[in-house]
Amino acid sequence: MKKLSISLLLLIFVHIAHAQQAVIRGDFADPSVIKVGDTYYAAGTSSNWAPGFPVMKSKDLKNWTQTGSIFPDLTGWADYYYWAPELNYENGKVYVYYTAHKKGGNLCVGVASADTPEGPFKDHGPLVCQEVGSIDGFPIRDENNKLHLIWKEDGNSVGKATPIWIQEINEEKTALVGEKKELFRNDTPWEANLVEGVSVIKNNGYFYAIYAAAGCCGPGCTYATGIARSKSLMGPWEKFKGNPIMTGQGDWMCPGHGTAVTYQGKNYFLYHAYDKSSNKYTGRQALVRGFEFTPDNWIRFTDEYLSPSDSPKMFTATDDFNKEKLDLQWSWSVFNKPAIELKNGRIGLQIKDDRELFIARRIEGPNYEATVETIPAKSAMAGVALIGDEKNLIYAVAKQDSIGITLVKDGARSSLGKFPVATKGKNLFIKMTVKNNTEIGFQYSLNGTAFTALKISAPDITFLPPWDRAVRAGILAKGVEGEVAVIEKFVFKNQ
Repeated sequence: MKKLSISLLLLIFVHIAHAQQAVIRGDFADPSVIKVGDTYYAAGTSSNWAPGFPVMKSKDLKNWTQTGSIFPDLTGWADYYYWAPELNYENGKVYVYYTAHKKGGNLCVGVASADTPEGPFKDHGPLVCQEVGSIDGFPIRDENNKLHLIWKEDGNSVGKATPIWIQEINEEKTALVGEKKELFRNDTPWEANLVEGVSVIKNNGYFYAIYAAAGCCGPGCTYATGIARSKSLMGPWEKFKGNPIMTGQGDWMCPGHGTAVTYQGKNYFLYHAYDKSSNKYTGRQALVRGFEFTPDNWIRFTDEYLSPSDSPKMFTATDDFNKEKLDLQWSWSVFNKPAIELKNGRIGLQIKDDRELFIARRIEGPNYEATVETIPAKSAMAGVALIGDEKNLIYAVAKQDSIGITLVKDGARSSLGKFPVATKGKNLFIKMTVKNNTEIGFQYSLNGTAFTALKISAPDITFLPPWDRAVRAGILAKGVEGEVAVIEKFVFKNQ
């Protein structure tokens, strides 16, 4: 019996050691990667969170740190849905082909450029805007070295097929020229209602299109990855009969939409997938998997995974707001940019109207807590929140004499309780604890160590995550326009 237990423990250890892990934990969908010098840079979808498109860097594709974002102040022509930034490095310059929603219009593919992957980026505006939407731009040169843009027509948004188009782009990379041509579309059962996220590479006389298909998002997702090939970039394209070539396995489900890259002479694919245990709550996370070219000139994914050298499930991230600029972990709604002031180790959020104002950070697992140390005011309220978007959130905020807990669903607010608290000029600590993705509770303290539970009926928060992203934990302010809510510290613990 003792020997069996030891053997079982060894098997569990081997499984854990070889289990695939996210290289960028938390919401980082549609990842794209380039190599500049000896450094890799990746960018991912930010959707309706700003700044637009976080940028990460790494030396080994395993361990990543954020350097900034492509659009700290978004763009002038687009308002929301900042999706699928495709990085491209050519002739010493960096380009990003990205999707965004045009003001008064639909989804378009735009382009921006910079001298380095860390920016600043100059936006050149949209390249293509079809009536039902254009998304997932990818640049590629043909066999004659002419530059082209590949993209998806977003027909599934209106119940139609989704053609993958190609069209030549000028060398300045600011406009399409000539006529577009269809490469392929969703026409096989496994692809269901769409094909998208095309990434093209060349090998042994073939162009290979690695693409995603079926349902992208949420617990009911059916996303998978397929391959097509052609001797000429303009086609005809042949889909692999064994598609899909990558589906969910192990702890991960619905893999797709990524970019091929080489590391130490081997081929890898940086893509996203959902963790089965936290799914829509943590969103689509970035993973790296190896692939190889087969003797009959197709592509096969291997069981070689790159994982971080140190990937702790338990960690603490603290912000005491003693820097000149807001820490890179923070983001906010594209519809409500906060006016902030960092001074004397505190952050002040100026309230603009009766809407909730917040800054938030990605979560990385199903169990975590966030604590906000506030400086209570007479009327301006500040505290901690779990946020899906500006119309779906839950929060606990305080002023000098009370704490209120509010649930917002589809923009409708419901009070879950109001609790009298005598702060007596002291700072107030408000803690939010989340277990198993959906079990949420709030506590408060006057000294930061002894906490008292704020007793509320267990709220249903399963509706919080938007269909295309995850929930975030953060700081929320509310009150009368012109008031300033002041926060001393924020502590996030992943458990």
